[in-house]
Amino acid sequence: VEALRHALISACRKSFPAAPEDAFEVQIDPNTFRIKVLSEGKEVDDPRFGRIAAQTAKQVIIQKLREAERDSIYSEFSHKQGDIVSGNVHRVEKKAIIIDFGKTEGILPAREQSPVDGFKQGEVVRAYVLEVKKTPKGPEVILSRTHPDLVAKFFEMEVPEIHDGVVQIKAAAREAGSRTKIAVTSSDEKIDCVGSCVGVRGQRVKNIVRELN
Repeated sequence: VEALRHALISACRKSFPAAPEDAFEVQIDPNTFRIKVLSEGKEVDDPRFGRIAAQTAKQVIIQKLREAERDSIYSEFSHKQGDIVSGNVHRVEKKAIIIDFGKTEGILPAREQSPVDGFKQGEVVRAYVLEVKKTPKGPEVILSRTHPDLVAKFFEMEVPEIHDGVVQIKAAAREAGSRTKIAVTSSDEKIDCVGSCVGVRGQRVKNIVRELN
């Protein structure tokens, strides 16, 4: 409704360029959605509100909706900073891989790619959200496959004891594509923190190793 009101005021200014900036007021009834344009308290019904004014209103509405959509996407992904997200490889470029999330795209720069990753178009990628930036073209989601916290998050997803807080990851160090070391501790003496992370026959850690190639 605010976008519509703003658009109609822009249309008024276009139709009456000589009028003062605050000459017009637009009222939209929230129940009937009837629109009134007022000037000095009186309703305006003027033939000069033509196609050009309608086109101006349309352009402003589209612009406002785009801004609202960008703000919504930024808000959604800024909450995911420090988490793992999934998307499909949209295209592979020299300096980055572009990941499609449906609503927006993520950028996996070459510096944040693991040496053993070899993603192709259409493949599903799980990556760590490193940073979310506002840009004139919309939100920019920077991803990583080399960050130590990527491995920590995979353990959190794979090991219920970490997810529940019984086992805690104290530190993680990583040489992406080669090895990772994680320091873990347990708040319960009966729980073997290393055993919990490794799993029966190493199944839990195998799943993570497979994910990291």
